[in-house]
Formats: sequence, C-alpha cells, structure tokens
Amino acid sequence: MKKSRLSLLSPVFACAVSSALAQPAPAKPASAPYPGLINTKLRAGDASLSNWDFGINVRLREEDKEESGTTDAGSNWDFSKRPQDDNQNEYQLVRVMPHIGYTDKWFTAFAEGRTSYAYGDERYNSTAPGKGLSETDGPIDIYQAYLMIGNHKEFPFSIKIGRQELTYGEQRLVGHSRWTNLARTFDAVKVRYQNAWMGVDVFTSGVVYVDDRNLNSANLQDQFSGAYFNFPTISKNEIVEAYLYNRTVSRGIVTDDWSGVAAPARFPAPQDLYTAGLRIKSKPNAYNPWDYGVEVMYQFGDRTAVAPGTAVAAAKVAPRLTQRAYAAIAQLGYTFSDAWAKPRVAFIYSGASGDKDAADGKSQTFQNLFPSNHGLYGIMDLSGLQNLQDFRLTYSIKPLPTLTLTLEGHMQFLSRRSDFWYNAAGVPRNFTGAASGSGAGYRINPSYSNKLGQELDFVGTWSVTPYTQLELGLGHYFRGDYVKESLATVGSHDANYAYFQVTLNL
Repeated sequence: MKKSRLSLLSPVFACAVSSALAQPAPAKPASAPYPGLINTKLRAGDASLSNWDFGINVRLREEDKEESGTTDAGSNWDFSKRPQDDNQNEYQLVRVMPHIGYTDKWFTAFAEGRTSYAYGDERYNSTAPGKGLSETDGPIDIYQAYLMIGNHKEFPFSIKIGRQELTYGEQRLVGHSRWTNLARTFDAVKVRYQNAWMGVDVFTSGVVYVDDRNLNSANLQDQFSGAYFNFPTISKNEIVEAYLYNRTVSRGIVTDDWSGVAAPARFPAPQDLYTAGLRIKSKPNAYNPWDYGVEVMYQFGDRTAVAPGTAVAAAKVAPRLTQRAYAAIAQLGYTFSDAWAKPRVAFIYSGASGDKDAADGKSQTFQNLFPSNHGLYGIMDLSGLQNLQDFRLTYSIKPLPTLTLTLEGHMQFLSRRSDFWYNAAGVPRNFTGAASGSGAGYRINPSYSNKLGQELDFVGTWSVTPYTQLELGLGHYFRGDYVKESLATVGSHDANYAYFQVTLNL
C-alpha cells in the first residue's frame, strides 16, 4: 500500500498553476458568463464572429483519497483496517473538451468533444470491465452534438435534437455530473413550449454509456423520458417547478456486452420507474437577506434489486419489486450582505427513504436517477440520495469578488437500518461473505446504529483571471457507530480527502 499526500509535483499541474498565477486578477466579476478566451479575442477583432462559438475547456485535478472512496478496495471496504484493503489512492485527472457552435435567429448548431484520462489511478485492472477505470475515456469522443430550432421571443415552441446535457433544478435527480472526469449526456429529443405563464420541456432520451476507446452510445433498452414544468408568474417571490420522469429498462439489457463499461455505470437494473416532484425556491432578494427552498419527490412503479456486481443469471430472474419511495429537501439561508465578505449561513436537510423489509416483494429505497451529486452530501461523495438523512450546515464568505471560501459540516444517518448504505453511484455496500451482525463487513444489519458519521469540508475557489479558476478542497469523515459496528472484527479508521483543481476556459 502506498502512503502519500496531495502533491503538486506533476509537471502538467505545475505549468498550469504557474500560468494562472502570472495573470492579474480582474477588478470585478463579469456581469455575464465569460464566453471563453478564444471567443473574446476573436469577437474583439471581428464583430461578425459573434454568432460563432469556439472554445476549449481544460481541467486538471489531483485527488488524494485515504481510507474510503474510489480506492482499490471498493466501497464495500471503505474505512476498513484489513491489511489486504488498499484504501489509499492518489491520482491525476485530465479532461479536455473542445467545442464549436453557431447561433442564428431561429437555430443553433453545437458540437463538443471530450477526452478524459486518469494517471496513477490504482483502480486499474486489466481484466475488469472497462479496465476498472471509471475516469478514463480516450482518445476522444463525442460529448455533445445537437441542433436546436426555435425562437421563443417570436414562437412558443422549440425543438432540440441530438446528444445533449439534461439539467433540471439543483441537479439532484437529473444533471450533467461535470465534476466527474467523464460528465453525462443523453441522446435525446426535447421539445419546449413557453408562454408568459408556463413553460415545459418534454423529452425522451437514452443516457450515453462511456466505453473507453470505443464510440460512446446510448442503449435502446434504457429509455429516460420526462416533462419538466416551470410557472414564472404563479408567484412574484418564488420559483415554482414541477416534473414527472420515467425510466424504463428492459430485462434483456442484462445480457448485453458490458465489458467495456467500467463500474458503476454499467449493467442498469431492469425497471419501470416514475418520479414526480415539486420544487419551490425563493427568487433572489425576494425576502431581503433570507432565502429558502423546498423540494419533494415521490417514486412509484417497479424495479429489480440489480447492481453492477450482480451475476447475469441472477439478474435475468430477479423479481420485480413494487416501488413506493420518497425524498425531500429543505433549505434556509441568510446572507449578511452589508458585512465584509458578505457571509452566508445556510442549513440544508436532505432525506430519502429506505426499504422496510428486503423480503416482502416491495421496495421503499429511493432511486437517485441521473444526479450531479458532488458536494450535495459532502465533497467526499460517499453517499447519494438513497436511504439517507443528511443534515448540512454551511458557512461561506467572499473576501474578494473572485474568491469564495466555504466551510461546512454534515451529519449523516441511515433512514432505515433494514436497508443498505448506498454509495454516490447508487450501489449498495454489501459484502455477501459476511453474515448479518457479524461485524465482518457492510450488510443489512438491523441491530446496528443508524449513525453513519460526520463530514467536515473546506472548499476555496479563486477566479485568478476570467478564464482561469483554481480550487482547493479538504475533507475529513468521522466514522459513526454504523461503520464501527459493521467493521468491528476487522477494524476501521476515519477517512480523509484532498484535491486541487485548475480549470481553463479557453
């Protein structure tokens, strides 16, 4: 097992940081999203190029994970002291995303590529699906390629066809997951209707599966559709949105070839699942320094309890479980806008139901769908919105318009001890070789505590120039009684996480 700490010795990181620090910081933040360095230079010299969009997004990140999360041992042995468990993994991530687009009065055409590599990642296994590298997709693939027709200023309908991102709300259920080295897109057809009092996106799609060194594609046996409504005039102080999603995965998908797709994205569970939700959030400055948000979600339909590690023979006959599950989010924040650095304090509760009885033919385990989970339940990304109660307190300041510092803590519990602890990808921590209650591994252990632990995080983000952003994150997870009891016979320890990231918007 190697022992290491976050290091910036990698030449590619050192060069990027030196280049960034050599640039003067802007006096004030831009009033509109920065279009990228290439666009800025081209448009300044030729106004006729304003319809064109040329750019390259480059992101470099070094991560150091100790004792849990994205390690050789896998999430089944997070926090373990077993000598054979290598819970240390330090690696570098590189992602380059070039794009070109053109926008006219009635249409937009856009294409974006992506190349993603991980260096020093100990998850590499030459015989594992996708070689065990869930952060690698090279040499280059099609990330987005779509055509959008419409102009809502003159006509209420528009249509967007092709490979595209789907992002809604806070991306707790549907998002691009750009924090990951691969990000997420869908092959989709999306129709939007918008008038003065209501708008709605109606789409049907297939998530794009990443197959390193092969052309990525969606699977026709995995269909994701939905309708997302917004009501801009229903309240002068609130953003009001409602949605209904459906994911249908055919049973035959389990016999497809998943050898090139790394866990946890491969091998989706057969299901016919619906998720209905309502989201209400205060508009900026509607209540002076106060802000709030509420989101409620309900799931129904049926699903199978199939995970990436399930054998094909078992997946083919796994029983359909009647699904009745729910999740809820509640947030309250206060910003001291007249104080130095504009401190903000917020409390966020996130809760999702767990299963009452694994043997009753029913399921109450909320399914997290296609989220952008990073940071929502801790920057260490140990949990998703499944069988979870997360109490989050956050404090942030802006000493400079270009610098944000955030400190936050999480207290996490299992919603039900009769269900698993799920990782951020929705996979249960389940060591089948350990008997329930033996303390030899994670299982469904009804006699154990539901206290998962507490996470303390710090994140600093600095926009050195309009096109250069630096970010540092530090996290520590204080394991709770559930972890200690689950690993009582092998021993456990707390976990640490650190990362440093450079993003260039060229």
